Amino acid sequence: MAEKIAAEARTSFGKGAARKLRAAGRIPAVVYGHGTDPVHISLPAHETALIIRRANSVLDLDLAGGPLMALVKDVQRDPVRQIIEHLDLIIVRTGEQVEVEVPIVVEGESAPGTVANLDSQTLLLKVLATAIPQHIVVNIEGATDGTHITAADVQLPDGAELAADPELLIIGVQLEAAEESLENGESEAAESVASAS
Repeated sequence: MAEKIAAEARTSFGKGAARKLRAAGRIPAVVYGHGTDPVHISLPAHETALIIRRANSVLDLDLAGGPLMALVKDVQRDPVRQIIEHLDLIIVRTGEQVEVEVPIVVEGESAPGTVANLDSQTLLLKVLATAIPQHIVVNIEGATDGTHITAADVQLPDGAELAADPELLIIGVQLEAAEESLENGESEAAESVASAS
């Protein structure tokens, strides 16, 4: 779902101009893609910051030259103050498919005495630009030691295609470290008893 937001064209560039924009509560941004020339714009800072908290936000830009739909491709933040310094947006069209990294959310508990390791935080999918899922849910309820969930095992939402390697490990379930060392200790003790007799 695209979020409607008012954008203004930018005519002044450079660090000084960007600083003035941010002081006025706006974020400098550039929109490009589909063979068009880059369009330099500014967006309302607070409104934009709220929208882009979600991964893969699509903005419905209300520009003087006409509306434009764009996917947030890159967010540059001040490393100390964490304020948004600049946005890169890529033009998308209704009905167009895009490749995006979608966050993975783990649900459920693995079997007692085991721990589930999330090997990949996101999954690369090919989806409609107007129907990008907020996240992908992977359920590990009751998963036992040795369970491996790969990209191919993940249940995808309707209309989404896997763009990642199907063999990509998403979650691995193994015994907790304490249990593992206890089992290893028991087997070593059994071996030493066997070799002594």
